[in-house]
Amino acid sequence: MGFLTIGRSDQAALYGRRHRIDRPLNLVSTVFRPLPGTLAAATIGQSIWFPWMIREVFMKRYLVAAAILAAAAGSASAQDGWRPLFNGKTLDGWAQLNGTAPFTVADGAIVGTTVVASPNSFLGTKEEFGDFILEYEAKLDAPMNSGVQIRGLSSPSIQNGRVHGYQIEIDPSDRAWTGGLYDEARRGWLHPVYGPEAARKAFKMGEWNRFRVEAIGSSIRSWVNGVPVANVVDDLTPKGFIALQVHSIGNDATKAGQTVRFRNLRIMTQGLDRQRTPEKGDTPQFNFVPNTLTARETQDGWKLLWDGKTTAGWRGAKLTTFPQTGWTIKDGVLTVAETGGGEAAVGGDIVTADEYENFELIVEFKITRGANSGIKYFVDTELNKGAGSSIGCEYQLLDNAVHPDAKLGVNGNRTLAGLYDMIPPAGVRFNGVGEWNRARIVVQGRHVEHWLNGFKTVEYERATQMWRALVDHSKYTAWPAFGERPKGRILLQDHGNTVMFRTIKIRELK
Repeated sequence: MGFLTIGRSDQAALYGRRHRIDRPLNLVSTVFRPLPGTLAAATIGQSIWFPWMIREVFMKRYLVAAAILAAAAGSASAQDGWRPLFNGKTLDGWAQLNGTAPFTVADGAIVGTTVVASPNSFLGTKEEFGDFILEYEAKLDAPMNSGVQIRGLSSPSIQNGRVHGYQIEIDPSDRAWTGGLYDEARRGWLHPVYGPEAARKAFKMGEWNRFRVEAIGSSIRSWVNGVPVANVVDDLTPKGFIALQVHSIGNDATKAGQTVRFRNLRIMTQGLDRQRTPEKGDTPQFNFVPNTLTARETQDGWKLLWDGKTTAGWRGAKLTTFPQTGWTIKDGVLTVAETGGGEAAVGGDIVTADEYENFELIVEFKITRGANSGIKYFVDTELNKGAGSSIGCEYQLLDNAVHPDAKLGVNGNRTLAGLYDMIPPAGVRFNGVGEWNRARIVVQGRHVEHWLNGFKTVEYERATQMWRALVDHSKYTAWPAFGERPKGRILLQDHGNTVMFRTIKIRELK
């Protein structure tokens, strides 16, 4: 057993006189000395000190020192630039948006609970944020979908106030896309979690998981338990609220009462350049800023097929120059005009000046109601010198709901994102008429893939027995060795309906 060396100010405090600390407190240097074996009290100076008196002085010093250390820690956190979004006790600073799923506080965490017959429910910050680094922990008690809105929006004039915008997903399903970036109620997936397997395995069901989000300028990146996941470049929404989601369960009563928990939510809005994580190229990057290339894309071999301003690099499929009518360029958009639905009847198709063999192609398109068009590849402009479109494999662009071509052909092989008149698409995620959609075509030797808005819709092998059987049962049977050319031009089709294009870029593959 031991007790403290005590000064006069401590004695004064114990005897009820005014307490004054006349020297700095230092617990580390506090002197202890042993009590004689059986003494119930000790002599300090000319005073008698009992153990209870010593304990009281020690506790006073401990509490003062603890308060000083806590204040120092809080000051250090503030100096680091972090501030809490949640105080661990109440929902002050937050407000419910959409839906009726309740949000409560328990054990220092915000708890969202699923209910039947409710749309997606959100608990959003009352404050909006532009550029920031956000960190939080999340835990699912059941395999439910959830997420965190960043730069979220809710306006009565847009979808009756429906929350929309960027969302860092919590997705415990078999596809395991937790940490991916989803554009809620807008464009859908911006960064589906393809690529490194570690990203899909980072989330731990039933455990607390650490998330980090860096939203700085047009760059949005995410990490789950220290593993990089999303990397998106997009400038559509520069500012908005942070919101926690409880996803709708419809009327499925078996899923009612499931919970998602959030804790340790903090945000940094100053000094971000010093704190942002260096770009290491360890996860795929998706750039949605129209008609641009990021430094990463340039390094990876991407180039713009269309510069967003001129006709450079393009010509008419049956001309030596760009068409004088039928196509316009305005505000970074290349538009084929409405001319009554005729195939290459007015302006005509346009093609690239160069031919391509193995490549990855991205084209953003927007169709109008009832429109028909296409993106063709392996195009040989020498094959069809007569009326109609030039010949090549076609990624179909079509308003399936209105245009009659959707009901022709076989089993939907003339519908959006399919291989026209040959292979119907699967898993189509269409953003809708009047909205921008992203087509992606990948060619590696004989292997070809069609993608729409982040989802694969068609996959096939050229120059095989199956391929030739498909050709024999299509409108292309008249063209010998159709689709088997080693390389060809890229074509944008004029089918007499208004369709818009932008962000046309290509990467040649080895």
